[in-house]
Amino acid sequence: MAKRRPKTEGASPEERKFLAGPQDRGAELFRAMRIFTEFIRGFRTLHFLGPAVTVFGSSRFNEEHFYYKAGREIGRELVHAGFTVMTGGGPGVMEAANRGAKEAGGISAGCTIRLPHERPNDYLDVAVDFRYFFVRKVMLVKYSYAFIVCPGGLGTLDEVFETATLIQTGKIHNFPIVLFGSEFWDPIVTFMRDTLVAEGTIDAIDLDRLYVTDDPVDAVNFVREAAIKRFGLSYGPRVHRHWYLAEWMIPWRRLSPRSWRRRRTAAGTSDKRV
Repeated sequence: MAKRRPKTEGASPEERKFLAGPQDRGAELFRAMRIFTEFIRGFRTLHFLGPAVTVFGSSRFNEEHFYYKAGREIGRELVHAGFTVMTGGGPGVMEAANRGAKEAGGISAGCTIRLPHERPNDYLDVAVDFRYFFVRKVMLVKYSYAFIVCPGGLGTLDEVFETATLIQTGKIHNFPIVLFGSEFWDPIVTFMRDTLVAEGTIDAIDLDRLYVTDDPVDAVNFVREAAIKRFGLSYGPRVHRHWYLAEWMIPWRRLSPRSWRRRRTAAGTSDKRV
């Protein structure tokens, strides 16, 4: 049985106070400015990622676990398909995907969150650290062309269903969500079909947007085809930094010609709305 963590372990006193109702207006203004700063830092850094796919999954799997090994293979396959690999930057499946990307010579990015029990993994080329979960989630959706989701806990499920809600409500358009691991996801999909669709709380098309597979290559091929057909991804120029925005100050790993040629197979722009 997994060891239980205290309910408040992941939050600082200041963050709990922020969510505890109205506060002093000066303090609220200061928090709003800090949130704005987090958004700007994310925008400035992740703007240069190129076409990226985010891989989700449990932070509790070690490197001997089946889904850790699968996440590592998914990371490699995404790089071979020309994508940057982005994760939450933590351990478990996130580490596995970042590790696979690094091993394949691609770009490995992480949107990390400040939690006492979760530290950034050692396979990140670029990382953006966030205090607030909602800012982090915006960045993961905004700068991804798809999600590949391995088995995980409440945070993983939150990402799946929040993104499905954004698709359902038209906030993002035709965003691919791949659920990796049919043994884990089939009971959830069955519940959605037999209960939610049957009761009319969602439409059948909402369920059809979830693609379940057990093959890392199939998962990546589905994402690649969706990126080309739905988002119009094609060959395109690299995004250049502007000196007048001080973008030269943003740390970034220098790409080798070999890795750049590989990434150009999926470079381009998207009609994805956020």
